[in-house]
Amino acid sequence: MSTGSSLRVGIFVFDGAEELDVVGPYEVLAAWARVSPLHPEVVTFSRDGGGVRCAKGLCVVPDLAAADVGPLHVLVYPGGHGTRALAADPDHLAWVREMRERTPLMASVCTGALVYAAAGLLTGRTATTHWSAFDELVALDPSVLADDEARYVDDGDVVTSAGVSAGIDMALHLVARLDSVDVARAVRREIQYDPAPPV
Repeated sequence: MSTGSSLRVGIFVFDGAEELDVVGPYEVLAAWARVSPLHPEVVTFSRDGGGVRCAKGLCVVPDLAAADVGPLHVLVYPGGHGTRALAADPDHLAWVREMRERTPLMASVCTGALVYAAAGLLTGRTATTHWSAFDELVALDPSVLADDEARYVDDGDVVTSAGVSAGIDMALHLVARLDSVDVARAVRREIQYDPAPPV
């Protein structure tokens, strides 16, 4: 249901999406919608509006179909093994390029960057992806300046993140960028995200 906010974020879901690539950013962004006076609208959508089965079996029923999602300020594109087929689908890549034309900020998590690279969104840009996918990224577009150390890379109108849990860090960065550092800290506290490696 629409919140009436002019600030809309859409998370694209598809068969084979990595679960945490979807729900990590969603958790951050939904918490942002609760704590911020901006009350951004956060929606999930699939190609046809139908449910999807993620990489490890989680089924997700999205809010909308791609044709009905309407204007977005931010598009979040998760990774997962399903990105390989999408990166080779000319119709899907044309849709990604169309979204690029009308969406101010494009973000990817993990191997979502492979689809962006295949669509030409990362040409000559610095970007990151899952640690195991850098060879694939550069093979898709040799002009990409791959950053294999960053948790996320903000290159203006395109933001990419490293693998899986790095999508949480990227989403918090988006909150800080689009709202404020104080609100991002409030969201981090709300979701009790305080990463400290256990080993």
